Amino acid sequence: MFELPLFPLNTVLFPGMPLPLHIFEDRYKQMINNCLEEKEPFGVVLIRNGKEALGPLAQPHSIGCTARIVEVQKLSDGRMNINSVGERRFRIISLNYDAPYLIGNVEYYPLGEGDPEQLLKVAGSLVPKVKQYMHILNEVEEIDLDPEHLPGDPLILAHLSAVLLQIPAEKKQELLTSASALDLLNNTNQIYRREIAFMRAMVDRFNDQSQKAINLN
Repeated sequence: MFELPLFPLNTVLFPGMPLPLHIFEDRYKQMINNCLEEKEPFGVVLIRNGKEALGPLAQPHSIGCTARIVEVQKLSDGRMNINSVGERRFRIISLNYDAPYLIGNVEYYPLGEGDPEQLLKVAGSLVPKVKQYMHILNEVEEIDLDPEHLPGDPLILAHLSAVLLQIPAEKKQELLTSASALDLLNNTNQIYRREIAFMRAMVDRFNDQSQKAINLN
C-alpha cells in the first residue's frame, strides 16, 4: 500500500491512454507541481458524488488509474496545460483529507490476464466491431478516426475500445473495474454490439427523415 495524490474527474482513464488537462485550481496546481518535483504519478478517479472543480473535494469511485505527466505547458498565474498518460490500475483502501487535495492510500489492482489464445480470439471478434463503430462516428460526428490501424495487443485494444465508446462515464467505470482482461474484452464486445445497433438505427432514421424532407421540397 502507498500514498497517491488523487484527481477526481468526470472522466475515466485507462492504462496506456492519453489524458490532457488544464490545471487552474490552486489545490491541483500544488498537486501537479509536487508530482513534477518528485517525478511521481497522480491518480485519476471518476467522481461518484460532488463536482470536478471549485467546490468541496469530491467523493471518488474506488478504482482508478495512475497518470504519468509527459508534457507541461506553463501559463500565467501558475496555471498549466499538461499531457498525461494512464499507467496502472489501482484500488483505494482509504482516503486522507489532510492536504488541500485528496490523497489515497492505495494498492495496485492488476487485471487477471488469462489464456493468451482466448484473449486473442475475443480481441479478434472485437476488431471488426470497433472498425464499424469508428466508421459510424466518422459519418455522424464528422471526426477523423482511423479504423485501419488498431493495436494488435488485446489489452491495449480493449482499453482503446473503451475510450472510444460514446457512453456515460459510469458505464466506462464498470469496464475499468473488470476482474480480468478476458472479462474486459467480453464486456466491451457486448457494449459494442449494442451501441452499433443503436447508432446505426439512429443514422438510418436521420437519413430517412432527410430523404423525406428532400422529396417534400
